[in-house]
Amino acid sequence: MQRRHLLAAGCAVLSSAAPWAQTGKPIKLIVPFPPGGATDITARAVGEQLGKELGQTVIVENRAGAGGSIGMAELARAAPDGMTLGIATLSTHGVNPAVYKQLPYDAEKGFTPVAELVRAPGVLVVSAAAGIKDYASFLAALKAQPGKLSYASPGNGTIGHMWAELFKSSTGTFMLHVPYRGAAPAITDLIAGQVQAYFDQVASSLPHIKSGKVKALAVSWPQRLDILPDVPTFAELGLASNNVPSWFGLLAPAGTPEDIVNRLHAGVVKALRAPGMKERLAHMALYPSELGSPAQFGVQIRKEIDRMQKVSRYAKVQLDQ
Repeated sequence: MQRRHLLAAGCAVLSSAAPWAQTGKPIKLIVPFPPGGATDITARAVGEQLGKELGQTVIVENRAGAGGSIGMAELARAAPDGMTLGIATLSTHGVNPAVYKQLPYDAEKGFTPVAELVRAPGVLVVSAAAGIKDYASFLAALKAQPGKLSYASPGNGTIGHMWAELFKSSTGTFMLHVPYRGAAPAITDLIAGQVQAYFDQVASSLPHIKSGKVKALAVSWPQRLDILPDVPTFAELGLASNNVPSWFGLLAPAGTPEDIVNRLHAGVVKALRAPGMKERLAHMALYPSELGSPAQFGVQIRKEIDRMQKVSRYAKVQLDQ
């Protein structure tokens, strides 16, 4: 009888190590955006270290398209066995559910939250060609001549669009929205002075800020950034509601067993605290999150959806896929 109990206990331990120890297959980590961006860099850095913590290879697969919807839909359809994971972002799990009438995934019910991975400060930049000295002069220009200044975005319903509309609602100002087909042409026209403002992640705009082609007026971060010490936070400027950074997190498909989720979460905690990880991410202005529980990450997603739904209603942003 005692031997039978020992065998049962041994099977339970083996099961808790599943699925990785039993399959020998790599874990697939879906990135819903193209290679080379901040989301992809985060996935590869954290995924590599997570694989070491789990004793299992993690393979990153980029499934870009439709604002991240293609990759997220693939993750939602995957088996809930811990072998397929995905990177969620403020776009996929905040903006998309708020602005699209129909999505090929349910941002809450279709996934099991594992952990928020990193946070990415946002930044309001203006073209150097616009001759805007600082935030105070920018705000004064907006109020003096509503609609004269314009802002670029990577497209309707993107995070840059929503951040700008949040700013307009917070300040009671109006800027003309000029949507582009992606970030590259938007930044090109910003630098050329064809548009005056742009709401971006620091990671993307930093090279242009350092070169002097654009000027940073405010960042969304709890305190001033070491890499931009002269740039105030939105909170310093009286815009606490705009002081919310972007983030990337790890999801599993809905129905993933709790023991697997807990093992993944523990692995993420160790991965983000591994020597050199903080420095590896810092050059992209990405900062490891203060890790809470999987349930707390789920609450964070719900809050982001609510926040973006309010902005969507204010700006009347509603899109078809």
